[in-house]
Parts: sequence; C-alpha cells; structure tokens
Amino acid sequence: MNSETLRKWIGGILLVSLCFIGFYKPFQQYLDLPNEIVMMQGEEYTLSKAAAVTAMSTSNKSQLAIADEKTTVTLKGDEIGKEEVMLELAGVPIKKVDVEVVNNLKVIPGGQSIGVKLNSVGVLVVGHHLIETREGKVSPGEKAGIKVGDMITEINGEKIEKLADLGPYVQKAGEERSSLNVVLKRDKEEIETTLTPLQDNGDENYKLGLYIRDTAAGIGTMTFFDPKSKRYGALGHVISDMDTKKPIEVEDGQILNSTVTSIEKGMNGNPGEKLARFSSEKDVIGDITRNSPFGIFGKLNRDLNNGLLDRPMPVALSHQVKEGPAQILTVVDGEEVELYDIEIVSTIPQKFPATKGMVIKITDKDLLDKTGGIVQGMSGSPIIQNDKIIGAVTHVFVNDPTSGYGVHIEWMLNEAGINIYERNQEKAS
Repeated sequence: MNSETLRKWIGGILLVSLCFIGFYKPFQQYLDLPNEIVMMQGEEYTLSKAAAVTAMSTSNKSQLAIADEKTTVTLKGDEIGKEEVMLELAGVPIKKVDVEVVNNLKVIPGGQSIGVKLNSVGVLVVGHHLIETREGKVSPGEKAGIKVGDMITEINGEKIEKLADLGPYVQKAGEERSSLNVVLKRDKEEIETTLTPLQDNGDENYKLGLYIRDTAAGIGTMTFFDPKSKRYGALGHVISDMDTKKPIEVEDGQILNSTVTSIEKGMNGNPGEKLARFSSEKDVIGDITRNSPFGIFGKLNRDLNNGLLDRPMPVALSHQVKEGPAQILTVVDGEEVELYDIEIVSTIPQKFPATKGMVIKITDKDLLDKTGGIVQGMSGSPIIQNDKIIGAVTHVFVNDPTSGYGVHIEWMLNEAGINIYERNQEKAS
C-alpha cells in the first residue's frame, strides 16, 4: 500500500470517528454545557452529565463545593470569588467551566411614588430668541455660536450654578458696552466664546437672546434601597431635558414624597401619565448624585415603607430571570403601594450593562382598568419574581401601552454603588 492510499484510509477512519463522536452522549452534553456560570453565594447550580464524565476544581480555592454524582454535578457557592471546574472523560479534559460566586445581597423593594428635583451643572440653553434692535433682529447668543443643549458653566471666570447668577453679569456688561467671556460645556467638550448682551427696543434690560433653564422636575417610582448604606435606585432610565432631549448632568438634586392625584389612561399612540403633587420641600427623603441611563441614584436620609414587602429581599441576576408570571409594586392612587400581576414576555441574559433587558406585559385587570397599562410616572416600579427583585419598569411601547421594557436589577445596583461582585458591599463607593 503506497503512502497516498494510506493517507486516504487514515482520513476516512478519522472522518467516521468524528461522526460517531458527534452522536456520543458525553460529547453531546459537553457541547451543551455553559462556558461560564455566575451564581449567588450559598446557592446551588446543577449540571447534567454522562456517567463517564468526572468533575474537579483546577485550583486549591474554596469558592465552590463540588458534589460529583453519577449523572449530575452540583456546585454550591461557598465563598465569593472565581474558580475553574474541569470536566474530564476517561482522564481527558473535555470542558472547562468558569464559575463566579457573587454576593448574595438583599435590598428593600420600593414602589413609592416620588417627586424628583434636579439641579444641573451650570444652566442649560433650551432655545434662541431674537432681540429687536435698531440694526434689525438678532440673537446675541446664537451669533456667539451658542447652541441648544449647551451648558453655560462660567462667565468672566466665575462659576454659574443657577439662573439667578446670570442677571448681574448681563446687566453690567450691557451698561458698560462690554462682552462676556463665556465657558460652555457641549457634550464632553469645553468651549470658550464671547457674548455681547443687547437691549430690545423700548426695554431697559439687556438680554442674551437665549432661553435658559437650571432645574428639572417630575415624578417617578422608587425601585429599591439598601438598608445598611441607604443607597437607593429609582426610575430605571435617564432623565432628559424636555426640550433638548439630552440627559441632564446633575449638580445635585432631591427626591420627595409625592401623592398621585389622578391617572391619564394610556391608549395606542398616546402613553398615559400619573398626575401627582409633591410634598413640602421640607419633606426631602434623599439626595440625587447621579443621573444615568439606568435611573437616578443617591442616598436616603431615612427608611421608606411600602406597606407590603418592607423587608430585605434577594436579587436575581439577568440569567436567573425567567419568562412567565411576575409582579410589580407601584402607586396609582394617593400614596398606597399595591402589587399588580405582569408577565415577563422575554428576557435577555446580559454580560454587560444594557437598559432593555426584559419585555413585560401588564396582565392585572385592576391595573389595566385604572391606567390602561404602563404610564409615565410608573418608571422604576420594582419587578418581583419568585420572591426576588429582578428589575424595574422603564419604558412603554407607544403603540401598545399594556407592554414595555424592564431593566435588570444588577445594572441599577452597580450604578448605585452596590457591587454584587465584592465580598463586602460597603467597599463600593
């Protein structure tokens, strides 16, 4: 037999062997096993295996307890950390599984209606207007290159924090026929320009030709708070300016109790809305230090009660959320938090933070009768499944107010500074 014929015979044997291996049960199970597993401390995770496959840790770490039974491998997360589990067939490694054990922390669910007041970094330009002068109509701000969405942060070297800070500079520059040195923040870029105030015909006051705002207010729903650190998360989505549609960069802010006074029901093409009144400004319940794509975050100055689930509850990671029944906590009348049925229509296990992790549908007849589905102000309502907090309501589908998106709770926890991957969550800053 020549070498060419021998190579063909060997190739044929290998091909047939590979085909048989593809139907071999241990090999099939090897292909189906996950490459990575994230589990809570104290929880168990069971892998199915063929009897011939064995499992063992590749290190001397003590994160996992491994029970290798005849047809299953049960992993128990004893300590927070990472460990590798190797599956072997007849002494040959066939699969490596990376296992991470994370903090089995508990937080208290919210559901309360809250009033939100944000103070931005500087003052926000939301529009231009024309000033009528002898030379014609002009907007000094637009002429100076200032755009809608810009933040005015400094004038003549002095920090601008609120609308009232602008007036004295504008009048003085106008009376002295001088220009203002203005520092703008545009996205992540800092821009310098000069701006000369002008008088409207027949008006003693000098103007910039800009519409400006320094605060934003609205209502939403508390999602959770940590009973130890008092860190909280709410809304589940970023707060953007109503005119510019850009996220508001927070200087500081407050949350207050709010009372729902009425509901505008949602209909196809027209999302509904909660109407509410704020409590007195003396009744501030917490600060706002962060406005992110996942909500607003800060610290409470006291504990909150929802009257239904006022106890620390475990959280679920994104891969632990299942399609099927769940519930939300929210307010539709006064200050009373109620529990309503929903359905998790779909859920995406996410390795990286993303705002749209679940599609949810309101199934509770009482809630549908009262609101028509998901309405504005319901954002942040905590989602409960199998006695765990799994996320929060975020957005409604415009053409179907009974359905919308939810965000997974682990990303809100990270934004709040509560790190489930640390042994001691108080280390989070």
